Amino acid sequence: MNYIGSKYKLSKFIKSEIKKIVGEMKDKVFCDLFAGTGAIGRTFKTESKKIIANDIEYYSYVLNQNYIGNHKELDWQESVDELKNLKGVRGFIYKNYCAGSGSERQYFSDENGKKIDAIRRKIEQWKTIGLINKNLYYFLLTTLIENADAVANTTSVYGAFLKHLKKSAQKTLNLKPALFDFNEAEHEVFNENANSLINKIEGDVLYLDPPYNARQYGANYHLLNTIARYDKFVLNGKTGLRNYERSLYCQKKEVSNIFENLIKNAKFKYIFLSYNNEGLMDSETVKIIMSKYGKYGKCETNYQRYKADNNRQHVANKTTEFLHFLEK
Repeated sequence: MNYIGSKYKLSKFIKSEIKKIVGEMKDKVFCDLFAGTGAIGRTFKTESKKIIANDIEYYSYVLNQNYIGNHKELDWQESVDELKNLKGVRGFIYKNYCAGSGSERQYFSDENGKKIDAIRRKIEQWKTIGLINKNLYYFLLTTLIENADAVANTTSVYGAFLKHLKKSAQKTLNLKPALFDFNEAEHEVFNENANSLINKIEGDVLYLDPPYNARQYGANYHLLNTIARYDKFVLNGKTGLRNYERSLYCQKKEVSNIFENLIKNAKFKYIFLSYNNEGLMDSETVKIIMSKYGKYGKCETNYQRYKADNNRQHVANKTTEFLHFLEK
């Protein structure tokens, strides 16, 4: 998935720097508290004693239930084949997010909108009548979400749709399976506010990748939440937004206080924070806060700007990604 703030391309750098400080991970509990698509948790999954993954966005919870929570082989082929062959239906996605329905929104082609509805209904039906277990349910949901995202008629985020169907949006929805890594560890996945959850968990390594700026993930990826939840709600505005929680990490006046609250309450020996040079907190602020609670350090690397930002005016096409660390 194209995802704002994804650490997939930075995962080797982050993994290397964490292991330089922490050492081997096989006896350690690793927590990815703002997990997003789970890139960093997945990087450490097969090497750690246990992964704890969390994100307040429900679509992220679904993805992490599959990529982190699932760790043993699943018998998925027959289910995926049946879903591929379903005939499209005029459901919630088609009626509200496809132009052919008269909604005036064009997030998906009519064909793909109907296909998403048919597949999403069938997955929920199988779960309700007990034909699939929790593990297969999240595997199939993740498969649908990722493949729906691949044919979305947007510029990577869902804050707006395009007036005309772009080439990738004209393609027929596929169901490439959302395969995950196997291991013997039992992992935990949460869908909670990070500052609330931090009081209930503990471990060895805490990795933090909170929002850097004022962009709200609940708005940018609202349609993925809608596919994941597949519930009924009153749509807001031209883009059909659902209500979402506004993160304090996206508010300049609040971010330093909420961040310090998190660091203070964290019951982890090692804490790592990914943050860039354009974030709402500058590096000196981060240093001052983290240094209150133990031994502080920082490393950095240059990083290509996220491509969805290409139409915005910037001084440079790269940012500096900082990895701040604390030994409590």
